[in-house]
Amino acid sequence: MDNYKKLEETRKSKLLVYVTSDRPNLGTQIASDILSPFTEHLDRIGDVDKISLYLYTRGGNTLAAWTLVNLIRNFCKDFEVIVPFNCHSAGTLISLGANRIIMTKQATLGPIDPSVNGPLNPSIPGTNNPNAKVPVSVEFVDAYLQMAKSELKITDQESLAKILIDLSQHIHPLTLGQVYKSKSQIQMLAEKLLKHQEISSDNKKSIVRFLCSESGSHDYTIHRKEAKNLGLEIEKPDMELYGLIKEIYDDIESELELRSPFDPNVLLGNQNQAQYQLRRAIIESAEYGTDVFLSEGSVSKQVAQQGQQQQTLIQDNRTFEGWRREDLPK
Repeated sequence: MDNYKKLEETRKSKLLVYVTSDRPNLGTQIASDILSPFTEHLDRIGDVDKISLYLYTRGGNTLAAWTLVNLIRNFCKDFEVIVPFNCHSAGTLISLGANRIIMTKQATLGPIDPSVNGPLNPSIPGTNNPNAKVPVSVEFVDAYLQMAKSELKITDQESLAKILIDLSQHIHPLTLGQVYKSKSQIQMLAEKLLKHQEISSDNKKSIVRFLCSESGSHDYTIHRKEAKNLGLEIEKPDMELYGLIKEIYDDIESELELRSPFDPNVLLGNQNQAQYQLRRAIIESAEYGTDVFLSEGSVSKQVAQQGQQQQTLIQDNRTFEGWRREDLPK
């Protein structure tokens, strides 16, 4: 926690740290279950002039991101986001709600076009798991329809109706409706959040258009210079602040093993069964210590006979998954 206190002194603020793991095969997303632990940290911090949110994430639920920004702003007059590295999708949406965004040399934001996930989504081909669904990208659906109009020059209503009917054979109509609703919603949320930055109304609309559609694919990355050119309120850290941000990130990267792909076979080794406890996200503050999102359980090897061949299967028996409170800071 020493570096957290140093960062607070440097920024003259109170610090919250929120990191979701993007460890290969163990990715974790922003979800509404963060609101309860965040409230506990904020209650300990109390009403203050300024809060800094140190944020590393690949994204998640947009409404959870929107609610988090409004929750934090209820406790402070000035809110800033510190981006050490990746801050994509719903993470970028959170950043839009800050008065300023501190970005390191390697920091990246990303498009905020959401993907719809639900039980009516198409199943993933080649899997026997009925719960394995393909996320439906809002912008990909829109791009498909735009391609029909712009590239194929299809403009008459009857032909466009046929294309939409054909699309609904592959993607459930209710999911398509959710896609349209999600696009409208994300644009509205982004414009509302940008009110905290000194940006003209026209520039706000151009920023939202770029982040929602004009940036291309969802994995497009926006570095510090481009983010500033877009019109966002971006601050470049000096070398002392950069070193502190990097030191905090290195500690978290090691703690969550972000560079090490999760492989059950490595966990098992020569054993037939092994227990695991995996740290997948953290919420921390100097005032209230650590909340950690954990997955706990065991993996085991099972041999299945398929005709003349034997196949080794890995079974995951998960016994706990959720947030857990750790010790208060001393």
